[in-house]
Amino acid sequence: MASPIPAASVIGARFSYAPSSETLRSNRPRPRTLPLPRPRDRRVAVRAEGWVNPGVRKNEDKVVDSVLVPELSKPLTAYCRCWRSGTFPLCDGSHVKHNKATGDNVGPLLLKKGK
Repeated sequence: MASPIPAASVIGARFSYAPSSETLRSNRPRPRTLPLPRPRDRRVAVRAEGWVNPGVRKNEDKVVDSVLVPELSKPLTAYCRCWRSGTFPLCDGSHVKHNKATGDNVGPLLLKKGK
């Protein structure tokens, strides 16, 4: 019988299960397993009530930030920050309707391809 391995020597080790030789020699039939049900396509709608931007740069008509990212494949990608986009996380312009309804000034985050 092998001696136990100290816990300090197995940190970061991967563990796997393999049946023992005794289990393999057993003549008992293996239990039949049923297939697991497939996860359904579940979507969660997150809606913020009222203002999304309670106090950042409220003196501007619309808060839009741009970030230069050299690794992008497209020249421009707009990400939603109002949580109302039908194509979330990408912006579809829903912030315009949200801003008119609530008086908010939230706009998209623009990722631009930089050099």
